[in-house]
Amino acid sequence: MSRKCVITGKGPRSGNKRSHALNSTKRRWGVNVQKVRILVDGKPKRVYVSARALKSGKVERV
Repeated sequence: MSRKCVITGKGPRSGNKRSHALNSTKRRWGVNVQKVRILVDGKPKRVYVSARALKSGKVERV
């Protein structure tokens, strides 16, 4: 199971790590997801939800 938000679909992003000499190596930025209990199809379920979705009120905790 990937660490991806069930509500917004946010997942890890990729890009380059840049040194002072502008050397580039690949890296990943993880998304701020929390494992919370929410109602999915009328039943409580433990899923990953992004912190922004929790703060904005897009999802209600059980």
